[in-house]
Amino acid sequence: MSVNFSIDSFNEGKRLDLIVSEKLNISRAKAQELIERGDVKVNNSLKQKSYKLKADDFVEIFEDSLKINGETEKLIPQNIPIEVLYRDNYLVLVSKPAGMVVYPCIGHKEGTLLNALAYHFKKLATVGAPLRPGVVHRLDKDTSGVIVIAIDDRAYYGLVEMFKKRQVKKEYLAIVYGELKGSGTITLPIGRAENNRKKMSTKAKRAKEAITKWQVLENFKNYTLVKVKIITGRTHQIRVHFSAIGHPLLGDRTYGRKTYIEKENKKISVPRQMLHAWRIEFKHPVTGEDMKFESALPQDMRNIMELLCN
Repeated sequence: MSVNFSIDSFNEGKRLDLIVSEKLNISRAKAQELIERGDVKVNNSLKQKSYKLKADDFVEIFEDSLKINGETEKLIPQNIPIEVLYRDNYLVLVSKPAGMVVYPCIGHKEGTLLNALAYHFKKLATVGAPLRPGVVHRLDKDTSGVIVIAIDDRAYYGLVEMFKKRQVKKEYLAIVYGELKGSGTITLPIGRAENNRKKMSTKAKRAKEAITKWQVLENFKNYTLVKVKIITGRTHQIRVHFSAIGHPLLGDRTYGRKTYIEKENKKISVPRQMLHAWRIEFKHPVTGEDMKFESALPQDMRNIMELLCN
């Protein structure tokens, strides 16, 4: 048994030990140990732990690397209800609820979208196994909306290529602090924050191109509902970009300004960042068919909009 995966544009430039740590949900030190003892190969060759991965590099992590405390990591099927927007023999599109993690990781071994998919769909892609089969993009835990998962290896590689070439169109709906007008484009580069490695920043020394287009849909007093298109796919891109221009997402506890709204001298808590992956559009990676799917605005965002309207 082994984990095999190709490096996409999102992970290009990362160190080998970091990507192994992320893929296996283990410490950086443990990942370095596996690399040094020859359990990890890149393009069928041994590499140093500091090797900077390139797009399309093929990484293979062998069976012994998948064992933690003598037990092989496995994706546990769980009967968790999910809203399936579409499925065929190659891929599935799901409307992910806020609060659900996409795949198992430290602190979230169960209850994830992949645990649910493993139960509802007996066939999953082998790429990214055992814990992330078929994952070609992700949504933050507290971001709701449409996500595509490959359940066939051909679909996986096809989707990875389309994401790399920016051929997948993604649109979001967000409620931001302050009043915006018209439309605009944010082009601030994004990288890992120097003082907090869990956060991203537009002031990072090592930053990558990031492009976010936005259009106002509705104005409220002190808040704005915007439609957002992301041209690139950087971690936390929408949240970081709007925070950087002084209009952070309402309810964002990492990059935001307020996690509540005031109504009739009362502070009403906002449960999460008001961000929803509304629409995705792409060509089917196997059949070539035009695919377009939308995920309805969830009730918690509707409730907040109703409060802002009154």
